[in-house]
Amino acid sequence: MLYAIVLFVLTYVLMLAFQKYRVFIALGSGLIFLLTGMLHVSEAFDAIDWNVLLMIAGMMGLVQLFIDSKMPALLADMVMEHVHSVQMAAVALALFAGLISAFVDNVATVLMVAPVALEICRKLKTNPVPFIIGIAVSSNLQGAATLVGDTTAIMIGSYADMSFLDFFVWQGRPGMFFAVEMGAVCSGLILSWIFRKEKVEIPKNSARTEVTDYFPGMLLLGVIALLIIVSFIPQKPSVTNGVICIIFLLIGVIRNAIKEKSISAVTGPLKAVNLETIGILLGLFLIIGGMTNMGVIDAAADYLAQLGDGNVFLLYTIIVWASVLISAFIDNIPYTAAMLLVVEGIAAAIGIQPAVFYFGLLSGATLGGNCTPIGASANITGIGILRREGYTVRTKDFVRIGIPFTLAAVIPAYIYLWVMFGSL
Repeated sequence: MLYAIVLFVLTYVLMLAFQKYRVFIALGSGLIFLLTGMLHVSEAFDAIDWNVLLMIAGMMGLVQLFIDSKMPALLADMVMEHVHSVQMAAVALALFAGLISAFVDNVATVLMVAPVALEICRKLKTNPVPFIIGIAVSSNLQGAATLVGDTTAIMIGSYADMSFLDFFVWQGRPGMFFAVEMGAVCSGLILSWIFRKEKVEIPKNSARTEVTDYFPGMLLLGVIALLIIVSFIPQKPSVTNGVICIIFLLIGVIRNAIKEKSISAVTGPLKAVNLETIGILLGLFLIIGGMTNMGVIDAAADYLAQLGDGNVFLLYTIIVWASVLISAFIDNIPYTAAMLLVVEGIAAAIGIQPAVFYFGLLSGATLGGNCTPIGASANITGIGILRREGYTVRTKDFVRIGIPFTLAAVIPAYIYLWVMFGSL
């Protein structure tokens, strides 16, 4: 276990220090976990979240078709017509991304909204880095608002036998959705403060961009609708969302090839699939798989349980803030899976309903990923988009937005959830 922890810490330090080589560091570390037996080759396939990788690949190709249709440019024009400054545009896009992310996977949300942000930044000749970071962290936040917004929400909802409506009202009390929205309001104010110097007025009365093809936009809407629909299907294959995105990409590519009658009509969308982003995630999945296999995740969960010593408020506090800290550096999915068993056991041992622990775990584990650029798949995806556009995102650029945003979102949710469910 000690060797796994040392390798894990070293990997993340190197990834934060040498961002240009993150893909090689992540894949190299994953390979070391395999070669040393800390992750058996037979377990490597299951350690990789193929659903996320397929989803990213499919959405990246679809988004390229979307960009080529000029629809993002039209949406950018529409946003710019209704806001008065760069500051308001940045906040509006982040809130818009959050709204979508309450019903659609965070990574898919970033891939859909980022082109609009990039187009606005091109028109205004401003740096898109903080825009994309704002979109990514807002997507992560709102993923906890509903049962279908994020994998961790789905896991906890399934484990606690919650329905879609239970996230809005739980045992007659306003539920998780309202805790997240309180955090969204506070974090929106933080984003407004972060962008306070962006007071450049947005020019008005310019002609709207003419969209050349509405079919890619229809494909994206079709993906969103289908992802929402299948989220209500129990016991579906784990790669369902990824397969949907790939199928829609193939439909788009085939239709584009027929329309354009050229090789570039096929290769263009496929070249948009960012292999560096996929490589980083692949390496991280192997690393976390090795950590889980070596018992590190389970040991961390058990240790947190022992710290509480039977005090409900102290246990709740530990669950929330330890989840924030741990999820800033590791995938929140295996951590959440391990903690669910611990949370249920603690609640049973002290004779209370586990709702406050479940909601606290969801809040901390979902939002903790916003603290670092490698804490969530949506962050890695957003940074990958920026790198493809020629922009470098330094760790300090990300944490300057991510950490205050996380605190602004978690603190009100932490207070709200205890007031609502601490007495159950």
